[in-house]
Amino acid sequence: MASSNLLFSLLFAAAAVCGGAISGVAAATTVLDDVCGSLGGYYVTPDACLSALCHDPSSPCAAARDAPALAALAARLAASNATAARDSVAAAAASSSSAGLRACLQLYTGAAAALEWAAGSAAAGRLPGAREVMDAARYVPSGCDGVAAGAAVPAANGGFDAMATVAHAVLASLSKGY
Repeated sequence: MASSNLLFSLLFAAAAVCGGAISGVAAATTVLDDVCGSLGGYYVTPDACLSALCHDPSSPCAAARDAPALAALAARLAASNATAARDSVAAAAASSSSAGLRACLQLYTGAAAALEWAAGSAAAGRLPGAREVMDAARYVPSGCDGVAAGAAVPAANGGFDAMATVAHAVLASLSKGY
């Protein structure tokens, strides 16, 4: 009886140490899985990260060869999202007399240009500078809501908010030091 308990304990311990990979088959993870799984300190869940970076199955996100390539992808997506939000706000401002929407448009115009720079910087491996631009861009949606003064802000504002948060988390987690 004691020997069977000892054998069971050893098998249980081996399974725990090997992570359940006793059969020799380990779960394959991608760079995307690794990076998205490490963003909890930035209040970004793995699901939110995967959804933001890989919303389209034909996206190159899952095939990112390394973490810097994923950082560059996140920055490009944030820049693209800011441009789409800017265009959406521009359309709303054109059909409205709201000074608040025009101010919101100015915020997005500046952010889109800055994020294009950040995307290029991230692609060149200069993550700290891109991270700082991304950090500032995270405040554009709330600034837009604030200056809109009751005018209806397009839904793209909220979409950019989510993308900027994820992109900042990716860049911040991968860049070294401040």
